[in-house]
Amino acid sequence: MNLRGQIAATVALVSVLVAITVGLLVHRASVAQHTGQARKAAENALESVLDGYARGGDLGLAWGASTSDPALPEELRRLAERGRHGSVLGAGPNGTVMWAAAPLGLGPGTGNDGAAAQVLSVRIDYADDERAIAQLDRSIQVSAALSVAVTVLAGVFAADRISGRLRTAARTARTIAKGDLTARIGPIGGPRDEVTELASAVDSMAGVLSSKLANEQRFTADVAHELRTPLTGLLTAAELLPPGRPTELVQDRVRVLRSLTEDLLEVSRLDAGADRPELTAVQLGPVAARVVAAATAPTELRIESDALVTTDVRRLDRVLSNLVANAHRHGRGPVLVRVEGPVLTVRDHGPGYPEDVLAEGPQRFRTGARERGHGHGLGLTIAQGHAEALGIALTLANHPEGGALAELRLPSAEG
Repeated sequence: MNLRGQIAATVALVSVLVAITVGLLVHRASVAQHTGQARKAAENALESVLDGYARGGDLGLAWGASTSDPALPEELRRLAERGRHGSVLGAGPNGTVMWAAAPLGLGPGTGNDGAAAQVLSVRIDYADDERAIAQLDRSIQVSAALSVAVTVLAGVFAADRISGRLRTAARTARTIAKGDLTARIGPIGGPRDEVTELASAVDSMAGVLSSKLANEQRFTADVAHELRTPLTGLLTAAELLPPGRPTELVQDRVRVLRSLTEDLLEVSRLDAGADRPELTAVQLGPVAARVVAAATAPTELRIESDALVTTDVRRLDRVLSNLVANAHRHGRGPVLVRVEGPVLTVRDHGPGYPEDVLAEGPQRFRTGARERGHGHGLGLTIAQGHAEALGIALTLANHPEGGALAELRLPSAEG
């Protein structure tokens, strides 16, 4: 359940509980008031009948006064027989009534022989009170339903505003996470509250990250440019050394260092978005065949079905050659390049990609696992950067039968 639903559900639950509590309290107070009034009226009627009987010996017909009324509740009858006055709410001949009873005196022939005194009872109709209580209960139910509905609507409205502002902040945060550090939440309306503070904090964080990334890119580009010239001279000087094993080692290390410098320059250009892709429609099979033919180690090519795709050939060559080189360097042969329509895969038979690479993607200057060999970790980073610039979906996985599997899904140009 999203935040809006949680707030609405909480408001609804609290509103229902408050309405039930208030309704029960009002109902009990109303019942107590009506019962008290009926009890007082019945006791007053009983006193009037007793006074009339004492003066004239006649019970009269008011309030249903009678002696030994068979409808009189048994507990009240026993109470009066013990010589006490009392009242109770119970059933009458025509509905609920308030009974009041008292001993009338001992009858002829009674005394200490244990004969029971006559019981005088009166009853007050309670039907009007019941109708009033029922009407009050209905009013409470309608009022509670209306108040709950209004409260829930108000809660949903408030939750929707909060949820909408948070969704705006979340969308911007996701945009920043995808690499667009120029995205900002900006003013999102509403009062100055925690959501506004969150939006301001995210914008501030994006600004700091953008500044730091720009400084890092500038530093990387400057270092690579500064190293390029002396490395070119060093490579030229190494070529002039006399033949021998030491010369070969020096020349190999200089070439590796120059390759690393070129990779750093390419990474800085990708980070800065300096190069615009030149998209054209090409057949994927010949591109893959050219890269496989130029590979430094034996590579198998299988073209299941060719396809016309839209891409930048130079960048696609770089992506595919990096994936093939990575498979040879960190995996084991045979290395297989397969073309199936607009989908191109590169598979080796080595230990596979480490878990952190599969979970987080390629990281520069990290090869991920010792069994994948040593290196500076820029090959996959550059391949991923070019793939993103070309709109190619690059997926890294481990094959069920063993080995690392890289899949490129290119935009089709057919039609």
